[in-house]
Amino acid sequence: MGISQETLQRQFAALAADLELRGIDINEIKAQLKTQAIETPSWGYGNSGTRFGVFKQDGAARDVHERLADAAQVHKVTGVCPTVALHIPWDKVDDFAALKQEAADLGVGIGAINPNVFQAADYKLGSFGHRDPAVRQKALDHMYECIDVMHQTDSKLLSLWFADGTNYAGQADITSRKRWFEECLKGTHDALPEDSRMLIEYKFFEPAFYHTDIADWGMALTFANKCGSKAEVLVDLGHHPMGTNIEHIVAFLIDEGKLGGFHFNNRKYADDDLTIGSVNLYEVFLIYNEIVGAEVRGAETNIAYMIDQSHIIKPKIEAMIQSVLNIQTAYARALLVDRAALAAAQDEEDAVGGEEVLRNAFDTDVRPLLAMARVELGAEAEPLEAFRQSGYYAGIAEARQGELEGAASWG
Repeated sequence: MGISQETLQRQFAALAADLELRGIDINEIKAQLKTQAIETPSWGYGNSGTRFGVFKQDGAARDVHERLADAAQVHKVTGVCPTVALHIPWDKVDDFAALKQEAADLGVGIGAINPNVFQAADYKLGSFGHRDPAVRQKALDHMYECIDVMHQTDSKLLSLWFADGTNYAGQADITSRKRWFEECLKGTHDALPEDSRMLIEYKFFEPAFYHTDIADWGMALTFANKCGSKAEVLVDLGHHPMGTNIEHIVAFLIDEGKLGGFHFNNRKYADDDLTIGSVNLYEVFLIYNEIVGAEVRGAETNIAYMIDQSHIIKPKIEAMIQSVLNIQTAYARALLVDRAALAAAQDEEDAVGGEEVLRNAFDTDVRPLLAMARVELGAEAEPLEAFRQSGYYAGIAEARQGELEGAASWG
C-alpha cells in the first residue's frame, strides 16, 4: 500500500519547515525538480549479457516497440523520463515517422540516436580508426544514416561511442588512427543539422586492452574542439579507472563549455553498467553539486542527462526506476546546498566547514519533496511500489514468449 496523501502532506510540511530554518524555499526547489528530464535507453529494457553470454529474462523487451512501451511505463510512474534513446540498427524500422508517432501515443519522445560501429565483423579491427579506408567509409555512411534518423524523429543528439583500439603493441600505428578519427569525426560533425549536437564518449579500456582510440575525457575534448561547435563530450560514469574524480572532470568541461551530456550508471571497479548510485550515491551528489554550483554562478549549460545501463540481474524496468529515483535524489540534495555558506567556508579556508555544508545537504531526507514533485507532475509518489502493484510486469512476462523474427539487440 502506497503512502497516503495526508501522510505525504504532513511529511512535506515538516521538511518545508526544516528547510525554512536554513533559508531555503521548498517550493522553489520543487519547481526546479519538476523540470528535470532523464532519458532512458531502449537497450536497457532488452536482454543483455557479458562477454561470456546473454542471460535472458522473462518479459524483457524484444524489439523497439516493446522497448518504447516499457520506457513509457518508467515515465508514467516517475514523470521525468520523457524521451527514449535509440540504438541503430537494433531499433531500426522501415518508417521512423510512424515510430515517432507511436512513441508520442505512449507519452514519450525519441531522444539521442546511438550508432553501432562495433558489432559488425568489418569492425573487428576498428571503425573510424581502421586502416582500411573502405571500412572507415562504411562507418561514416552509418553516421549519415543515423543523422537521417535524427531528421525523421526530430532528435537533436547523436551519441557516439567507439570500441576502436588495439590489443598489442605494434598492432597498429596510433598516430595514424588518431588522424583517421579526426577526419571521420569532422565529417560526421559537418553533416549534422545546425540545431543538433554530437556527443563524443570515451572509455579507457575494453574491448581494446593495449590502447583505446578515445581513452579519456581529454582526448574526447580535443576531438570535439577540432570538430567544431556542434561537438561536445559525453561523460559515462562507468568509463573511468578506479579513484577517478569524475566531478573534477565535470567542472572542467562545464567551464570549457563542452559538457554535452552524461551516460549515468555505476561501477565498483571499471565499466559495470550498474544501477546509478547503487555503489556510491555520494559521488553522484558531488557531480550534481558541481553542475548546480556552476549554474548558480551563471554558467550556461545544455546537458543531456541519459541513463546507460544494461542489467542481467535486476528486472529491467524496476532497475531503470531505481536509477531514476537515485538521480532525482542526488539532484534534489545538490539543490539544497547552502551556496553562501559554502563560499564563506572556502574563503576562510575552512575545509571542515565546507565539507559539513555538503554533508548537511546530502544527509537531508528529500523523499517527501520528490514525492510531492512527482504527484504534481501527475506521476506516482512511490514509483517503484506503484509499478510493482500495476501488474504490468506479470502481463509482459506472459505475453512476451519466444523470439521475434528479425529483431536485433545486444543478444
